[in-house]
Formats: sequence, structure tokens, C-alpha cells
Amino acid sequence: MDNTTQLPLSGVRVVDFGQQIAGPAVAMILADLGATVVHIDPPAGPQWDHPANAILNRNKSCLRLDLKTPSGLEQALALIEQADVVIESFRPGVMKRLGVDLEQLRAERPELVTLSLPGFASNDQLRREWKATEAVVAATSGVFTDMGFNRILMGLNPSFSPLPLGSAYATSLAASSVVMALLAREKSGRGDAIEVPIAAALMEGLSYNSIVIEGMPERYKTMREEEIERRRAANQPMDVSYEELQEYLDPFYRTYECADGRMFYVVCPSHRNHARRCLKVLGLYDQLVADGLPDVEDLYLPVSEWNGETSIGVYPLPRKWADLISARMKKVFLTKTSTEWGRIFGEGQIPGAPHRTTQEWVNDEHTNAAGLIVEVDDPEFGPMKQPGPVAWLEESAEQVLSPRPRRNVSFEQALAELSAVAQREVITRPQGKEIGPVQPKGWLDGLKVLDLTNVIAGPHSTAFLGRFGAEVIKLDPVTPLYDPLIGTLFSFQTGMGKKSALVDITTPEGREVFHRLVRSVDMVVINAPERQMKPLGLDHDSLQAINPGVLFCRLDCLGGPRRGPKTDYIGYDDIIQANSGIMSRFGGPETPEEHAHLGTLDVNCGFAGGLIMAVALYHKLRTGAISRARTSLSAITNLTQISFAFDYQGRAPFNEPSGREALGNHALSHFYQAADGWLFLDATPAELDKLAKIEGLSGIKEADNMAAFLTAAFRTASADYWVGELHAAGIAAARPLSIEELREAYSRTADGRAGTDLGSYAFSVYDHHPSGHRVTQIDHYSIRPAEASITALSPTEQFGHSTRTILTELGYSDEQIDDMLAARIVGEAWGREYLPS
Repeated sequence: MDNTTQLPLSGVRVVDFGQQIAGPAVAMILADLGATVVHIDPPAGPQWDHPANAILNRNKSCLRLDLKTPSGLEQALALIEQADVVIESFRPGVMKRLGVDLEQLRAERPELVTLSLPGFASNDQLRREWKATEAVVAATSGVFTDMGFNRILMGLNPSFSPLPLGSAYATSLAASSVVMALLAREKSGRGDAIEVPIAAALMEGLSYNSIVIEGMPERYKTMREEEIERRRAANQPMDVSYEELQEYLDPFYRTYECADGRMFYVVCPSHRNHARRCLKVLGLYDQLVADGLPDVEDLYLPVSEWNGETSIGVYPLPRKWADLISARMKKVFLTKTSTEWGRIFGEGQIPGAPHRTTQEWVNDEHTNAAGLIVEVDDPEFGPMKQPGPVAWLEESAEQVLSPRPRRNVSFEQALAELSAVAQREVITRPQGKEIGPVQPKGWLDGLKVLDLTNVIAGPHSTAFLGRFGAEVIKLDPVTPLYDPLIGTLFSFQTGMGKKSALVDITTPEGREVFHRLVRSVDMVVINAPERQMKPLGLDHDSLQAINPGVLFCRLDCLGGPRRGPKTDYIGYDDIIQANSGIMSRFGGPETPEEHAHLGTLDVNCGFAGGLIMAVALYHKLRTGAISRARTSLSAITNLTQISFAFDYQGRAPFNEPSGREALGNHALSHFYQAADGWLFLDATPAELDKLAKIEGLSGIKEADNMAAFLTAAFRTASADYWVGELHAAGIAAARPLSIEELREAYSRTADGRAGTDLGSYAFSVYDHHPSGHRVTQIDHYSIRPAEASITALSPTEQFGHSTRTILTELGYSDEQIDDMLAARIVGEAWGREYLPS
């Protein structure tokens, strides 16, 4: 028996018409998890000529069909006839014009699941017909404008990053939606037609960069924000150098040079224990305490009531203490190599990691041992190091570590492969006339989830489930581990739609509350290393003893399908950015810089958590198997860097655009200044004839220096003029927009709708947010099913707001609850104020 029959998506049949990254990547994830995938390219081959196609098409059977011919179209339709899922990533309407009318096919076969991944939404009347390349979507969605506090202070606007963020977010979101549609189909017999616009997915991924909390207390402003405000008020230029910028960074959230001349990234803000451990391992703690470094007991009090000007575990620190601590930390880091510090921090349970390049990451001992990187014998490149799975089930982790290389097949072979899988299927869902009419329900209606997570990735994974109908109970300790920046401010995004309870599960009474909660839910979720599971009672046997059949999901930092040397190290998004090469690419190898967007990996790890939880639910419904679902920040960085995260003998140099001066991929894919502002041109050498036909660009083919030619030409007219001319010629281009511009244009008062009908961009303004602040947030709107309903989640309630309600539902009397409140076994708030002032 082929071992893929044991994988959770075994038996699912997919026809993948996807091009570029997102479409093929969704099908790759489904194939990695056991689906049978046939990938179809146009006659000339993939639209994206890149070695990463070897990764995107692994585990797939590939063929070329010309849908513009009767025979090619007939063969495509014959393959679709055998499929459960059809994936396409063209502009709206292209597949229908080619003769593949997905709407008509679903009318004939309502069990079919179709997924479309256009660059901009089909209901975006302005942009739906644009040639939506990765960079055009990013430029239009505010990615390259005011790219983080560092770049603002350095006066670099626009900036450029080659990371395919839009496709990375869209891949996780879309793969999740397909699995949830298959899960719902098992009950109703009906599939669904799903659209996930890449622009919308990108905006959801950048949710922390677009949120506005009016009247936010000053205590949450970083030194960088204060300096930006000071310079703007004084009308001073933004001209801070990279070296000067380092002194505006918090000592527990910055890069230090080590004895080997390489850099080490410390990420210990907002957590009292991490900052204290960091100072102790550096030998600085006692000295700083003697110097008077305060340690405030209750960080949730207003600052005016603190018994000190600051505290260990507060982010950001005031300038005086930041400068003092940074100066001393600099000296200590120079005493050991970056590798030595990596081991000391990792084994000391302190978040920090050495800066490395992506090539080093791909060839690292840990990533290879842990199955974060796997080897595939590709027919074109030979033995090739490729990203491991994005997400997996612990029970079938070994099977996902041996992907089959892509293989070219004939139409007859592809049809036979799909037909053979179809014939083996035992169908228990409604079929034919048994399939009822459309019922506007959520894919996860009735699902109950216990959320034990913290910070960003874990809470994002459970909040993600809420839009599909899941009920989420958020359980936190009575005394918070994190300061209000991470503990509360971040939860404006991650806590939406959840009920919150505060319980001390280290006490016998609190443990009983925990057990009752576990018995009341279908899924338990946490983000933590494996070593913490048994002490917390979250290992498989302990959970099954409390609630036989309950499912479990765990997210962590450096975990993979197997154990590796760093499996139990703790860490955050920024640590993997540093260790996997993202920061070395963004800032340049000698001057690494955090990628501008808060939650770059965290949010997508949350989406991947949602994906693998859906897989576990589907697997249980199909087979009865009880699974432990897994993903990690390290696994998701491989998806985020799929254009670069591979190696093989003879690979071209790792020389993609990097550093602060990068403004594009090459002369034809680059930012240029027009008469009134910037525009991004995203053309290829194959399009030179088209460019030459545009008035004002006719000499481009003869130009000795193409960049100089375009620089001079574009300055002669407005950005909008050039974008219009380029679009008319079928060339990808865009005027870069800021997130602020998008928010201004596409915000509305929160109206109980998810925004899926509002085009590529949709923000909600909460005038009566539970925090007391007026808050503007991006909608949960990127996944757009034609039949299932999407819920607009309620804004995040104060931590502990639902403690009494939840305990009552678990069978506790008012008197018992009052006693537990008095004993601080449970709590109803972390502080008097929702967001402490």
C-alpha cells in the first residue's frame, strides 16, 4: 500500500491550473498532506520560470494542455470530472473565457470545490482586470510605503522587499478554506466556490500595520515613534543612519555584534522572566538592580501609580535605562561568538538567535534534522534541499518527509491516476439527489475550541476559526506573564469573537475548571515547546483521559516533524526572521534589519494553525483518528521565502535584491519617479516589444542603460498617466499606495458584515470598542465562499470579561465563583482599565 493512503487528505483529488506562487502552493500543501494532484501548465510551460517550481510541483503529476484547442479543453474537462477540488489563479473571468466555466461545473456537480486566487477581488471594479503580479499587489496594498519605523526614520520611502508576502498569506488562507469546505461537504454533500483575492489576504496578513487605536496611551510609544513625531513637529528631515538607528531600539529588542563579527538578535521585550533571564545569563542583573533598575509588581496599573519610573519586563524602556542597559549588553556580547550565544540563549529558555542567511538556514543542522528542510531528487536539479511541510499531523509526520519529485505525465496517465483514486473511495456523504439546497451556515458551525495560547501566532489561529462559526473560549492566567503591550494591545486583533476567562490552573480548583473546559470542547490549542506538554497535562494520554476524542493543536517556534537540536528553544517571529535570512536580505548581510511588518511570520503561522486544525477535523470525521496538529514559525518562514529557500549543486548565487537601497528586482521590475510621485513597473524582458510601442518608451530596446532610459522617460508625465498607458499595453504597473490612504478610502462604521462584498480592501471602524478607544481594523474578509457564511467577529472583550459566564455554564454556583474570585483562583480582569494608561 502506498504510504500516502495513510495521510489525512488521502483520496482527495485535485486539478491544479495555478500559476505563479499561490495557486500551485495551495495544491502543494494539499499534496504534501496526501491529496492526489494533477498540475496543468499552458503549452509554453509555467508562467513563472523559476527553480521554486520544483518545490511547488512536488508530489504532483504535471502535464501541458492548450485550453484554446478543442482537444485540450476536452481533456481538461475530463480531468475535472474526476476531481474533488479545482484550483485556478488567473484574473476573474479568464477560466470561463477559456471554456472552463467553474460556476456551470458546480451547477452540474454541486459536490465540487473550486478555488480562485485572483490578484485583486472579482468585485473590485477598479483593479480586477489589472495584471496583478506579486509586486503590483504589494505596491497597491501599502507594503512598500512607509515600510516600518526604521525606514521612516532613515527617510527611505518607498522601500522594496522581494518576499512574496501576498502569495504566502493567500496560500495558507486558501488551503485552509479548501479543507474546511471538504469538511463541511462530508456532512452536506455540497462543495463550494471559494475566492481568495491575494490583495485581501495580504491586508489580513498585515493587520497589525493597519490598525488604528485612537487616544492610545503614551506608554506604548517606542523611542522610534517618539523621534518620528519630534522630527515631524520640528520640520526636521528623516535622515537617521543605520548606526544611529540602533540607539533608538530597546535593549531587549535589537541586534548585537559578537566575537566572530556576526550579529545576534535579542527578543526579550514585554516578558518579565525573559528579560530577567537575559540579564542574568549576561552577568548584568545584580549590577543593574544595584544601580536602581525598578521592578514594578503590577504592570497593569496606570503608570502614574507605579512605584518606579519603569520596570524589567516593560516595553519600551525609557531612554535613560535603554541606553545604560544597551551599552553594557554590547560589551558582553563581544565576549562570545554568535553561535555560542545562540546555544546559551536557547538552552537558557531566552528568546534570541544569531543572524544568518537563507542559504545557511537551508543547510543548517537543525532545520535538516527536524524535517524543516527535506531533500528531493528533482528530475531537473538533482538532489535538492526544499522546504519541509508547512503543517502536519504528528501521527503521520514521517510520511510527509519524503515528498515525491514532480513528474511529467501524459493526459492518459493523469486521467488514469485520478480515476484509480476515485474508484477506491468509499463515499458516505450525500450524493446526487440526496444533496440538499444551499444552507447558509459556517463551515465550522458547532465546533468548540479551548484556546490556551499567547502573543500572536497562537491566538491568531483560533481567532481565524471564529469567522467560520467556531466558538472559542480563551483561557489565561489570573496574573499575566506579559506586559499590556503584548498581553492586551496585540489582542485587539487576536481576541476577536472569543469569550475570555482567567483561571489559575496550577491550583487544584483551577485544574478542575480546566478539566471541565477540556470536556466541553472539541479542540485544545496552545503555542509552546514540546517539553512543556506533560507538565501542563497536554500530552496525548492526559488529554484523552479527560475527554476521549478531543483534538489538539500546537504551534511553536523552531519545531518540525522530527526532533532537532533546537526543537525546545523558545522564540518569536523576529527570531526566525533573523535566523532564517529574512533580516539579512531586508537590511543587507552586514546590517540586518527586522522586516518592516509586525507579525510577518506570526500571522501566517496562525493561518497555518487554522489549516492543520481543519485537516485534523476532516481526518477524524473521515477515519475516526484522533490527531495532534502541528505547525511552527520555522515551517512558515519556508513558505514566506519559497522563492529563495532551496539549494542544490550548481545553484545560482543567492543574490536576490537585498538591503536598504534595493528598489526592485531588475531594471524592468523597479520603482521609478514620475513627474508627481513614484510608480512601480513590473515587466519582463519578454515584454520589451510591448514597452517599445508605448509613446515615450519607443527607444527602450536600443538603450545601452535601460534603467537610465526609464528614469528619464517616466519623469516626463504623471504616475497615473504612465500606469494607464502600461495597463493598456498589458504591462503590470502600479502607483504605490500607503496603508493610510487605503484605510481612508475603504473604512466604514462597523456594520456586522465581514466585508467580503466590498472589493479588495475593507476596514471597519468601531466607535464603541470595549476598550473605550475608537478602533479601525481590517475586516476578516479574504476568504469568500459562494455558499457558506462568514461571520463578522465581535471586537475583543476585556480579559476575564466572561469568566463568570463560562464558570456558570460549567456548573459552578455563584457562591463557588465568588469564593474562587476571593482566593484569586479565577479573575475577572487583569487591571482596572482595559488598556492600562
